[in-house]
Amino acid sequence: MTSLKILIVEDETITAMDLRETLEEAGHTVVGVARNFQQALEFVIKYSPDLALVDIQLDGSIANGIDTAKELVARRRMPIIYLTANSEPETFQLAKQTLPAAYMLKPFRHDELKLQVELAYYSQANAINAGDFSGSQYVYLPDDEGYERVDTNDVLYLRADGAYAKVFTTSRETPYHVSTNLSHLTQYFATPNFYRLSRSLLINLTYLARIERNYLYLTGHAAPLQIPAANRKELMKKLTVVRTK
Repeated sequence: MTSLKILIVEDETITAMDLRETLEEAGHTVVGVARNFQQALEFVIKYSPDLALVDIQLDGSIANGIDTAKELVARRRMPIIYLTANSEPETFQLAKQTLPAAYMLKPFRHDELKLQVELAYYSQANAINAGDFSGSQYVYLPDDEGYERVDTNDVLYLRADGAYAKVFTTSRETPYHVSTNLSHLTQYFATPNFYRLSRSLLINLTYLARIERNYLYLTGHAAPLQIPAANRKELMKKLTVVRTK
């Protein structure tokens, strides 16, 4: 069995403690217990979990578990397992639209939880191995006389360079220079965290640290990127922005 990094999103303290104990007993690492939407986003950005357990009802949170799960997956491709005390068909239908790995009713059974976690992770791994690369975690970029494996979660942004494209990552000072145009390369970065900012830029929203009127800044990248005036409004819709009066 693979030891996984797991995020728990649960507002009930006793349930969260029970989940943590069950998962750690199974050999997994709980990277954090989030009680609300904002804490969940902070944990997923900081720890890059392999899987998340999400309670659908989050009291005191600005978003419920379903909306929270959508944002988590937009920042980190991973399986989601919903936990809920609500068995109403309407809730299930809403949750189903987000393509969760499992949907478990409370009170959960410890042995069932362990099995669902393992199945969820291996189902995703097998989809990648079977050739479903539309959202694969890894791509192989040409480098010198071979191909180097790159974790898409480490990619900051892609920039068009004429008939070529440059791929900037967190772990390499110089970008990869790929002999294909950006439109073609974009299909290999199809997860929701990648956003086409303009015809010449595809950015990883996971690393978006600051937005100004005409520029944005990515974590780990000193130089600002220009935001086309016509595209700023659409970009803001992709983000959870606190509006002031």
